[in-house]
Amino acid sequence: MKIAMIGHKRIPGRSGGVEVVVEELSTRMAQKGHEVVAYNRHCGEEKLKDYRGVKIIEVRTFKSSALNAMVYSLFATLRCVGKKYDVVHYHAEGPCAMIPLAKLFGKRVVATVHGLDWQRGKWGGFASKYIFFGEKMAAKFADQVIVLSNNVQNYFKKTYGCNAVFVPNGINPVTPEAPDLIRQKFGLEKDSYILFLARITTEKGLDYLIDAYKALQTDKKLVIAGSIEPQTEYIASVLEKAKGNDNIIFTDFVSGKTLAELFSNCFVYVLPSDIEGMPMSLLEAVGYGAPVIVSDIPENTDCLSGYGHAFAHSDSEDLKRVLEHCLAHEALKAQDFKEDTTPEQVALQRAALKQKYDWDNITDQTIEIYQSVQKKK
Repeated sequence: MKIAMIGHKRIPGRSGGVEVVVEELSTRMAQKGHEVVAYNRHCGEEKLKDYRGVKIIEVRTFKSSALNAMVYSLFATLRCVGKKYDVVHYHAEGPCAMIPLAKLFGKRVVATVHGLDWQRGKWGGFASKYIFFGEKMAAKFADQVIVLSNNVQNYFKKTYGCNAVFVPNGINPVTPEAPDLIRQKFGLEKDSYILFLARITTEKGLDYLIDAYKALQTDKKLVIAGSIEPQTEYIASVLEKAKGNDNIIFTDFVSGKTLAELFSNCFVYVLPSDIEGMPMSLLEAVGYGAPVIVSDIPENTDCLSGYGHAFAHSDSEDLKRVLEHCLAHEALKAQDFKEDTTPEQVALQRAALKQKYDWDNITDQTIEIYQSVQKKK
């Protein structure tokens, strides 16, 4: 098949979960013999024509603007409608606003909703309304909608009568890394820190974690790995909240070996979010074998299928309680801090999650969806 990918910023790149999904799917599809074209946003970076068998088309747009995504998805759609694609695959709700245009030109369209993005606190009034419009266009016009959680699947059925298909994100096979770069850069050793690794935005709930951590009696550090530039009002507020505590370390954006070392050596990984699609950082933490603590929203707990620990979302006191439990049972870390499990049972849980979230299987499921929409009249 000939497949177009629209909606990501650019591949290769790790600016968010959408980019990870597009890269993993498109490169695997290319390996299977499909012709895949990814429409990258071009904001002045060096142009790329091919990436691991995926053809790259650069779509020029603004470098920094509230209209960036809208202009990109319009131009990307206009550039793809004259080409003979079997399927155009839109990613994220905002770009889905252009689906009616693609359908007008007779394209088969699949849309992946990575989360209910209009609910995220970082968007203003117009942006939130535009993203919500994209959600409605996906539900009404896409030949098939893919969602990343059972909760969002139920939402689309209840709200739009749309039979969305649940296809999760994946976990890549990884090898844990010993602390080397993180020792040199941040003075970190194995099991010496609690890790938050995600975008620093309101819905990720980092302020709950900082409040809970400051109330603990522990010599373990709190490592916050996420970009602090450009400095938003929320980022400024969490920096102020952490001010004066030398055990709270902001690493800024990390990738590559530094990221692998942070996941591999943390005492526990914490994701205290209020809103999620299907959190890639959580899957990565599981892939590296890290114990995890998550807020009890369905997108987190369904993803883990009983692995790890959950606390009442938006409740820093309950998060403190769960952290205190893990600290008090440090000797049981290999058992995920649980007295009624063995290390072997925890290893089997992790292995089952890795099998459930295998990227090759997920790619095959996605291709089957493409084939099914091709058959529709």
